[in-house]
Amino acid sequence: MKQQGQARPDWDTYFMDIAAVVARRGNCSRRQVAAVIVKDQRLISTGYNGTPRGVKNCCEGGCARCASDAPSGSGLGECICCHAEENAITQAAYHGIAVQGATLYCLLTPCLICAKMIINAGIKEVVFENEYEFSEQTRALLHEGGVRCRRLVR
Repeated sequence: MKQQGQARPDWDTYFMDIAAVVARRGNCSRRQVAAVIVKDQRLISTGYNGTPRGVKNCCEGGCARCASDAPSGSGLGECICCHAEENAITQAAYHGIAVQGATLYCLLTPCLICAKMIINAGIKEVVFENEYEFSEQTRALLHEGGVRCRRLVR
């Protein structure tokens, strides 16, 4: 129940808050991140960091790289966890939901691989909360691919 004087969140805050809840489902032992895909102000897909469907959860030892003491950002080619953006896009595809023209809300900026998926999926906007190794190459690729990127400042 809404308390008197409590502000109703704007759409960006609403969807980013949902992403924060989705992140709690993440099974990656290193980082809990989430993405939600929205079209026409309707949530159409969610994704969080973790191992592929049917594979032992990362937090249960499913990913040897994440269970190791490898420094952050290293050995990523050995990591079997899927990124939140990747999972949100593939979850929509799995259920036959088109994401063309949608907005993707994510807790962290996308990596280069996820940026390519976002462009090819036809997503038109990325709203992020925090930057995580958002390289000039990734930023330029999203721009060239016609994807608007903006940071949600609270």
